[in-house]
Amino acid sequence: MIRTGGSKQSQALVVAVLLLTVWGTNFSIIKLVMSYTSPGGFLFARYIVTPLCALLLLVAVYGLHWPRLSKKEWKTLVWLTLLGHILHVTFMNWGIYFSSPFSTALIIACGPLMTLVILVVGQRERLSILQIVGAFMACMGIIVFLLDKINLGWQTGFGDSVLFLGTLFFSLHTVAARDIINNRGSMLVMAYTTLMAFPPMMVLTGFWGLSADWSSLTPIATLGLGWAMIVSSFAGWILWGWVNRLLGVARTAPLMYLLPPIAGVAGWWMTGETFSPLKLAGSAAALAGVALVQFGSTPHRN
Repeated sequence: MIRTGGSKQSQALVVAVLLLTVWGTNFSIIKLVMSYTSPGGFLFARYIVTPLCALLLLVAVYGLHWPRLSKKEWKTLVWLTLLGHILHVTFMNWGIYFSSPFSTALIIACGPLMTLVILVVGQRERLSILQIVGAFMACMGIIVFLLDKINLGWQTGFGDSVLFLGTLFFSLHTVAARDIINNRGSMLVMAYTTLMAFPPMMVLTGFWGLSADWSSLTPIATLGLGWAMIVSSFAGWILWGWVNRLLGVARTAPLMYLLPPIAGVAGWWMTGETFSPLKLAGSAAALAGVALVQFGSTPHRN
């Protein structure tokens, strides 16, 4: 039994590293696909394909008898649909369009810091002195990172701002989803909210989706579109939930710091992104600060 458990954990670790490689390269893939269609068109296609995947998954797992939820749980799912799909996904896609793959990965890696700040403001966590130092270091690192991009035009700064908002919405989603995910599981929550997001996302993205010239997509771009939506976004998060259950969040969270280096290499190779010493120094300081906040001390719960 011990060997079996150890084998499963080893498999989960391999899957986690592979997933981070998929996610790190996915930012560049999305960037390339968006050169054929707008972010609105990309989202339109995503919310046709992923709700279909959610529907097939629910039927495969539960047949035609899906789990019933209480009125309170449905209200929570409405809130999660707004935060996770309508706001987070929309802002992140537009941010990727205006910014770069490496910037996207770095800002996403700051998500744990944002989540902890939300918990502190809500008086559900307390920061230690070491965590306060880490938060200051992360903020200074981000400022240095952004200073290097001032001369790159307004679109880059605007894109990073949109990415920050998207990451903030996901942090709010993370806090709001903790209880229902513990009770119902991440697969059910993801499937239900994906289906619930379909009508509003069709309204929000319908103009871009219907006006897009989908025939202009090359076979490679079409493959990238499917990969980004089905493998990276939908299947990826299901597998990540499985990894978290086997390894625990304390062991998987540090792996997220692999995301910026992977995204940086993929961005350099696929989109020609460049990195100055100032940008690298700022990103290193930001990641070190976030690591201190997350792992420097165990927060005290009220």
